[in-house]
Amino acid sequence: MKRMIKWALGHLPRPLMQRLAGWMIPLVGLFLRGKGFTCPLCGKRFRKMLPYGYVTPRENALCPSCLSLERHRLLWLWLERESSLLHSHPRLLHIAPEVCLMKHLTKHYRPCAEHYVTADLESPLADLHFDVQQIPLADNSFEVVICNHLLEHVADDRKALGELFRILRPGGWGILLSPIDYRLQTTLEDDSITDPAERTRLFGQYDHRRAYGRDYADRLREAGFEAEEIDYAARFSPEERQRYALPEDRIYMVRKRAK
Repeated sequence: MKRMIKWALGHLPRPLMQRLAGWMIPLVGLFLRGKGFTCPLCGKRFRKMLPYGYVTPRENALCPSCLSLERHRLLWLWLERESSLLHSHPRLLHIAPEVCLMKHLTKHYRPCAEHYVTADLESPLADLHFDVQQIPLADNSFEVVICNHLLEHVADDRKALGELFRILRPGGWGILLSPIDYRLQTTLEDDSITDPAERTRLFGQYDHRRAYGRDYADRLREAGFEAEEIDYAARFSPEERQRYALPEDRIYMVRKRAK
């Protein structure tokens, strides 16, 4: 299974992989039901979760039912317990929408579906298709933005951040997550590196343009946001972190100052 998932991540086009995973992974999950792990998104319990990763697959990373990864489970717990998002219906732009989150948010926004908009460059699951470096939407048009693990793929992440800042209303907030290498003091990037193997070695994945360091929050602030780095996983007991299979990642919340 570990080899098959690694091969699929490295060889299949993302849209095709999204379609296939939607029915293949839950089928495998039927054989993994049991005790040990609980997914906070779908509520199902498993003996173990599936491995996932482009280079070195992580054990117990992928939920065999809803396809959530560690970062999705941590974020969902935060949205449920710490945010107001699920108690109201602010106009939300969800970029590069993850299936596991999108299912819950679509259901939550059913009374006012027009307030929940999904967008991606090419995903067949998204409502809109555009390059995040040039968003064809009006200034100040959304109250909340969710954009996870996308900026490391973008040629000009500062331009993309500027666009996200532009379309967010004053007083609005967002979650902007990227993989962070906390061993790096400053972000590592070099546009001259185009070889997939070298990008994997330096940036962690063949299609990454940079490896963010401990200056990630400062990069968000450069775009005009107020940024907060939240070590939310640390608020859970070791037993809870094990049961939910949570990561060491932190949540990065941004706000656009009200005028």
